Amino acid sequence: MALSGIQIYKMLPQTNCKECGFPTCLAFAMKLAAKQVELSACPYVTEESKKQLAESAAPPVRLITLKAGTEVKAGNEVVMFRHEKTFYNKPGLFLRLKASDADLAKKAAAADAYKVNYVGMDFTLDGFAIEADGDLSAAVKTVRGVSKRPLILISNDPAALDKALSQLAGETALIYAADPSKYETLADTAAKHKAVLTVRGDSLEALADLTPKIQAKGVEDMVLDLGGKTLGEWLTLSTQARRLALKSNFKPLGYPVIFFAGQNGPEKEPVYAAQAISKYAGFVVLDTFTPELAYALLVLRENIYTDPQKPIQVQPGIYEINAPKPESPVLVTTNFSITYFSVANEVEGSGLPAWLVVTDAEGMSVLTAWAAGKFDAERIAKAVKEFNLAEKVSKKRIVLPGHVAVLSGELEEELSGWEIRVGPREAVDLPAFMKQALN
Repeated sequence: MALSGIQIYKMLPQTNCKECGFPTCLAFAMKLAAKQVELSACPYVTEESKKQLAESAAPPVRLITLKAGTEVKAGNEVVMFRHEKTFYNKPGLFLRLKASDADLAKKAAAADAYKVNYVGMDFTLDGFAIEADGDLSAAVKTVRGVSKRPLILISNDPAALDKALSQLAGETALIYAADPSKYETLADTAAKHKAVLTVRGDSLEALADLTPKIQAKGVEDMVLDLGGKTLGEWLTLSTQARRLALKSNFKPLGYPVIFFAGQNGPEKEPVYAAQAISKYAGFVVLDTFTPELAYALLVLRENIYTDPQKPIQVQPGIYEINAPKPESPVLVTTNFSITYFSVANEVEGSGLPAWLVVTDAEGMSVLTAWAAGKFDAERIAKAVKEFNLAEKVSKKRIVLPGHVAVLSGELEEELSGWEIRVGPREAVDLPAFMKQALN
């Protein structure tokens, strides 16, 4: 039985130390009861209280981790909508491969090598789902020869799974899938190899009836296959399961879910995958790999799972564009990723050399940061001095973004001996400005 906020409060130190990030122990207790924080945030809770609070402290959706050369985490989410707090563990994107495929190694190697850079971050696929329409053990060996990413093993044959999992010592793989007609042996196999087990049922009621039985067999880590053959069915089932876990603390459905996006053909796969990423898959299995499909889904996933209160940022510093020389101009911008890449891409595309000073504006754009007092003359001057820019250039000339021309006078006072120029308002106009005004 879940505890109320008042019951939890009585077990806390009641010191109001604020080290948990909340002004009072009562406020923290209320958040803990609502599954919006973790008990570990309180540094002074006693071991006795930890045991009593274990149920209330446990996340409503169990954290599942697949491990190999890399890790893929799903679950541990505490909200229905990202604006309430944020989503934490991005759904893993897996490519389904068939064990009988003659080009298995080639396909796995191509997908494993895929990497694309998006606003300073490298995106890749997360792993492979190997379907046992042939020798599963041989297929695992083949894939392991070209990739160390986590695996999903698709088979209902406990003997084949046992043989394949024996090759994955030290790893945590996902088995697909146990259903009411044949779950005992698969649960035993999962328990033996400490694997995660997918549970499949015809309805949410069937899943809720099956997960406690599998748990009684010694398998704590599970993933749910909710079914759903259409967008509407999947949306309904995934929302219901998530809401029951989060709002009603319904433990039998408190697990991440898996979705096979290619079940209705390649033409619908991108749409189905996009919805699964949005609502609320923990693992998404693709049947098709193309760079354009992977890129679109990876960017969508990043946008959804970016904390809306913490914009994507780049590291503050001096960036060299087109091999600048000491006499090349110095441009200034903030560390909001979109602002940085807008400026950097326009200058790089023009072929003109420049030094780009990226200041720490807490991830805000130029105008937003200026309005919030995070992008001012003092911060710009501090960045110029901290990064030793004077040692890199012979012509001390800085170009301010046009939107903050008002800072030019203050910056002249902060940076004695530097020429302050005001550039265009939009990044797209930088190349023309650099050619006409800075030569």
